Amino acid sequence: MKKKIAFFVFAVLMGCQISAGEILTPPQVWSDFDPDKGDFNEEIIKEETVNGIYNRESYISAYVLGEAIRVYCKYSVKAGARNSPGLMNVHGWMGAPGIDNQYVKDGWAVMAHDYCGKSGDRKHYTKYPEGLRHGNMDAKEGIRIKSKMPDGKFITDAKQTDDYLWYAVQRRALSYLLAQKEVDKNRICAKGYSYGGTIMWNLGMDPRVKAIVAYFGVGWLEYYRNRSVWMYENPYREPPKKSPGEEIYLAGVAPQAHVPYITAATLFLNGTNDHHGGHERGLESFKMFKKGVPWAFAEQARGHHNTEKIGQNTKLWLDKYVLDKEVFWPEHPKSEIRLDSDGVLELVVSPASPKRVKKVEMYYALKNPCSFARSWRDTSCVRKGDKWVGKMPVINIEDYVFGFANITYDNTVTLSTDFNAAIPSNLGNAKATDKKSEIIYTGDEGMGAWSNVAEVEGPGGIKGFRSTNNARGSGTEQLSDPKWKSPSNGQLSFKFYCTQPQTLIFTAADHYEGEIEITASDDWQEMIIDSNQLLNRFNKQALKDWSNVGKIQFKPKAGSDITKVIFAEFKWATSTEK
Repeated sequence: MKKKIAFFVFAVLMGCQISAGEILTPPQVWSDFDPDKGDFNEEIIKEETVNGIYNRESYISAYVLGEAIRVYCKYSVKAGARNSPGLMNVHGWMGAPGIDNQYVKDGWAVMAHDYCGKSGDRKHYTKYPEGLRHGNMDAKEGIRIKSKMPDGKFITDAKQTDDYLWYAVQRRALSYLLAQKEVDKNRICAKGYSYGGTIMWNLGMDPRVKAIVAYFGVGWLEYYRNRSVWMYENPYREPPKKSPGEEIYLAGVAPQAHVPYITAATLFLNGTNDHHGGHERGLESFKMFKKGVPWAFAEQARGHHNTEKIGQNTKLWLDKYVLDKEVFWPEHPKSEIRLDSDGVLELVVSPASPKRVKKVEMYYALKNPCSFARSWRDTSCVRKGDKWVGKMPVINIEDYVFGFANITYDNTVTLSTDFNAAIPSNLGNAKATDKKSEIIYTGDEGMGAWSNVAEVEGPGGIKGFRSTNNARGSGTEQLSDPKWKSPSNGQLSFKFYCTQPQTLIFTAADHYEGEIEITASDDWQEMIIDSNQLLNRFNKQALKDWSNVGKIQFKPKAGSDITKVIFAEFKWATSTEK
C-alpha cells in the first residue's frame, strides 16, 4: 500500500492536467496514468513446476487510453519461495518474453512480458486492440508513430506515440510482478536489452523500482541519429527541429528526456559500434541525473550488440543496489587528451581506487563523426603513479581524435571513462607521427579490430584468425580509419586457408555484397576482390571503388561454415600487384 501511495504522490507532485499540443516533461505525460488501475483479469494458459522451479504463462489486462490491452507474461520463481527479489526482464525489438533462468536459480522472481504484439505465427503475444494497433512492432500488423503520424502530420500529444504504449504495458507488467505472493515489494529491479534498454529509462522514474540496467538503448535516436546530428561533425551542424512533433517527442518521450526524473540506480552497458547505443551523445545523459542517484556505464570497444566483456557488471550492480550487498563499486574515472613534450597526442586516465585496478585498456579513433562507424584502435598504456598514459599518434592534426579507456577492477567491475575528443592543433604544437598504410591486418597486429574472431596459426607458421560465430560471421570497421583507407586504385587482397570448400557472402559498406568462393587446399591461397564484384542489394549497381568503404563483413552462405576458414594478411593491392 505504501508503494502505491508513493506512486500517486509522485504523479501529483510532478504533473497536472495539460492541454494537448503543449510540450510536456515525462512526469507530466504520466501524471494521470495509474499502473495499478483495474482488475488483472488473469488468464493462466500454462502452469507447471519443474526441478523445483514454478513457471507460469498468462494474460493480464492493461488499461491504456481508454482501451484494454491483453498482455502476455511469463513468470518463474523457486517453488515455495517467499520475499524473493523481483526482476523485470525486458526483450528487444521484435523479440519475445524470456526468463533469465540464472536469476531464478539464484533466488529471484522473474517476470517477462511481451510488448511486441502480433507477429508472424506466434501462438501467444500481447494483443493490442484496433484503436492501439501501433503497439504492434511488425510492420505487417502495426504502424510506427514517433514524431509523425501515419498521414505525415506531426504528433500533438506524447500519448499518440508507440513508445507510450510500450511504456504503459511495461508498468502494468511491473504491477503484476508486485502482486505475486513470492515477491518482496521493496527489492524490485529491471533490465532491458536493445529496445528493452530504450524503454528502461521510463521505468527508471517509477518509485517502485530500485535499479535498472539498460543494454544499448540509451536514446538520442529521434532527430539526432535519424538526421545525422553528430556531436563532433566539423563544422558542427544542428538543423532546426521540425516543431511541434520532434519537440514533443524529444521533451516527453525520448529516453534521455526521462533522465532528470530517474530515481532508480542506473547502469548502462553498450558497444561502441552499436547503431542503437547512442555512444558519446548517449553519455550526455549522465550529466542530467539528479544528485544522489547512482549511475555508471561501460562500453565494449568495437561491440556490435554484444557486451560479453562487460556483462558481469549487471549482477554486481543489482547485488549492490537491490540486495544491498557489500559490493565494491568505484567512482567514475577521469580522463583527458593532451600533448606530450614531443607534441604527440596521449590519453591520461585517473581511475578511482587505483590500488584495486587490475588492468586498463585504452582505445582511440580518428576523424569519423559518426560514433558507431568508427574504427577503434588498441593502444598500449603505462602506469605513472596513480595515472595511466597511452600514446595516440595521428595522421592529421586538424582532424578530431577520440579516446577512452576501460578500467577493470579486482572484483571484475569494468567502467569506461568519458569519451574524450580533441583536435590536436587546438591543444598546442601538435605533431603528426602516424602515416597511411596499405597493410590492413597481419598476424602481429590488427586482429582486435575484427568482430567474433580468434587467433590461429596456419601452414608455414603464418598467423591469422578464424571466425568464431557461424551465424554472425566476422567483420571490421577498420577501413573507415584514415590510416587504412583504400588508395584510389586499391583492391582488397587477403590470404585464406581452408581444407573444405565454402561459399561466403562478402558485404561492403552494408549495402554491397557478392558471393566469395573459398576453394579447398592444403596450403595458403590468395584472393583479390575487385569492387565491381559487389552489387548494391537495392539497385543492383556495382560498387564503383573502395574509397568510401569503411566496413566489410564475411558471413557464410546457407550450408557453409565460415569457422573452417583461416584469414590472414589483408592489404590493399594496387593495379601493378594484380
